Amino acid sequence: QVQLVESGGGLVQPGGSLRLSCAASGSNLDYYSLGWFRQAPGKEREGVSCITSTDGSPYYADSVKGRFTISRDNAKNTVYLQMNSLKPEDTALYYCNARLFAVNYWGQGTQVTVSS
Repeated sequence: QVQLVESGGGLVQPGGSLRLSCAASGSNLDYYSLGWFRQAPGKEREGVSCITSTDGSPYYADSVKGRFTISRDNAKNTVYLQMNSLKPEDTALYYCNARLFAVNYWGQGTQVTVSS
């Protein structure tokens, strides 16, 4: 029912910045919690950041605190992830997630590569 499409990934040098976007269609996401996950080769998928539907409170993994910022625009049905001071260890396939109770929706992912 819900389709999520990520964009904004690419190749960036260490210390650089990228902004990821995730646009949703098929349903209004005002009541969903939204988040970003990532998976690097040979590693399990990990949570990066999420933002609640109730009060818009953001949460971040320790590895990205102070560098990444999540935000949502309910009018555009879109969630963003601003990534600053990128490190090589941030290299991964980044997935958008939308959750309402026990229902989860996922995007196909956008690749972020941090390399000099």
